[in-house]
Amino acid sequence: QVQIVESGGGLVQPGGSLKLSCVVSGSAFSSRGMDWFRQAPGKQREFVALITSGDKPYYADSVKGRFTISRDNAKESVFLQMNSLKSEDTAVYYCHQFSTTYWGQGTQVTVSS
Repeated sequence: QVQIVESGGGLVQPGGSLKLSCVVSGSAFSSRGMDWFRQAPGKQREFVALITSGDKPYYADSVKGRFTISRDNAKESVFLQMNSLKSEDTAVYYCHQFSTTYWGQGTQVTVSS
């Protein structure tokens, strides 16, 4: 059974930074792409970033240049470094194994002064 657990969310001021972590167990982690989605109140869940099994990153236009996705296969983990945060980045962030139905429970990120 695949389990995905996110951590690292919290409250941060505009312009600040946060780093989200996601640990995956029970799967062939290194052979799978991993991605991050987010869902703000009253909005649909949206794509944020993807990292392929070959370490190639892709980003939504709204976060390009501010967010960085990375992975550590030895730790079966994927990370999302978020810089220059804006109020519109406020959402629950979900880690997901690409092309599967496996999702984490989400971690809240709130950007507010």
